[in-house]
Amino acid sequence: MICPNCSTQLKRRQRTGQKCSHCHRRFALDPKLHGRGMHDLRIRRCVDSLTDGGRLTVTITQLWYRSRTSTHTWRAREAHGVRHWIRRLVTLPVCAGLLVCWALTHGLLAFLSAAAAVAVLIAAPQCFPYYPARPAGSSVSPSEWHFRRLMTGQWQPAYGGLPPGVVDDAGTAAPGNAAPKPRRPRAVILCTDHAVAVFLAANEIPGRLQAVLVEADPGAAHDALVDLPGRLPVVVLHDASALGALLAPLLRIAHPDRAVVDAGLPVAAVRHRSGVVHCVSTVRTPAVAELRSVARLSEEDAAWLADGFWSPIAAVPPPRLAALVETAVERAVAMAAAAGRPGSAPEYGFLSWPDIPGTKGTPTP
Repeated sequence: MICPNCSTQLKRRQRTGQKCSHCHRRFALDPKLHGRGMHDLRIRRCVDSLTDGGRLTVTITQLWYRSRTSTHTWRAREAHGVRHWIRRLVTLPVCAGLLVCWALTHGLLAFLSAAAAVAVLIAAPQCFPYYPARPAGSSVSPSEWHFRRLMTGQWQPAYGGLPPGVVDDAGTAAPGNAAPKPRRPRAVILCTDHAVAVFLAANEIPGRLQAVLVEADPGAAHDALVDLPGRLPVVVLHDASALGALLAPLLRIAHPDRAVVDAGLPVAAVRHRSGVVHCVSTVRTPAVAELRSVARLSEEDAAWLADGFWSPIAAVPPPRLAALVETAVERAVAMAAAAGRPGSAPEYGFLSWPDIPGTKGTPTP
C-alpha cells in the first residue's frame, strides 16, 4: 500500500504497527488488516467528496455509506429440495440391490450393475440438494459497527481526531432538542433520520432557513408537531421506506390545518438505480394495498416496499441533500403564503428527484 503521509510504496513488513518505516509516521488504516477499501487516502477522498471540498460538515454514518465497498440484498426463500437423510434412505437400498445383482451375475450385466451402483453413490448427493428457508436480508460491507470502530478506535488515535469536517452522530443527542429556534420561524423540518438531523444542525441549515428542526421516528411524528404553531408548513424528510412513504399522507390527515411537503427520498428514484444503498427491514411492513391507496405508489414500488426493501436518506450525497432541503423549505413557504390560509396549500413531493451524483458506484480503493 501507499503511505498516506509520504506516498512511499510500502510492503507488508514495512508498515507493521500501522507505522511507515520510511517516514516513521503513523497512519490509521491498513486494507490487509481492516478490510478492502479501508485506506487513509481513500477515506480522505470520500470525505472531500461528501463535504464538497470542506464546505459542509458530515456525519460518520454518511461517511460509512460513502465508503462502503459492497452492498447486497436477497429476497426471502422457502425451503426446497430433498433432505440429506431422505436421499440416503433411497440411495442405500438401490445400491444394495445393484450390488446383489453384481454378485449374482457375470460378464457385461455384472459390470453394468457395479457401474450403476457407483454412479448412484456419486450422483445421489448432487441430486435435488436441500436448501433451508431463508428470510429476506441485506448486508453492507464494512458493517456500520466495524466502520465506526475504525474511525473512533484507529483514526482518532492516529490523527488526534476524526477527519476534518466529520462529526460522530452516534454520540450526539437529537439536535432539535437543543438547537436554538428562530424567533420568527417560517417552517418546520421534520426529520426521521438521526444522522441527517445532525448533519442539518451541524451546517446550521435550519437556522439559515428560519426553520424549526424536529427529529422524530415515523411513529412519533404526530406527537412531535403538537406543540408547534399550526400555521407553519412542514417539510418531511424520510427514507425510501414503507413507513416513510406513508408519513406525509398520514400527517396531512392528522393535521389538516398544515401544509405538509413530502421531501423524503422517493422509491421510484432508488428502486432500480445502481450504486444506491438498498436494505431490508426485519419489522413488519404495511400491505401493498395500503401503500397504493394512502401513499399513491405504483404497484411495483408498493410491492418493493411491502417486501421489506428500503433505502436510507442518509446515503444521499450531502451537497444534494442540503440543496433539496433548502429548495423544499422555500417551496413550502411560498406555497403556504400563496394559498392564503393554513392547510390549503397543494401537496408537493420530490417524486422525480434528479440524478443523485455519486450514487452510480462506490469510490475506488
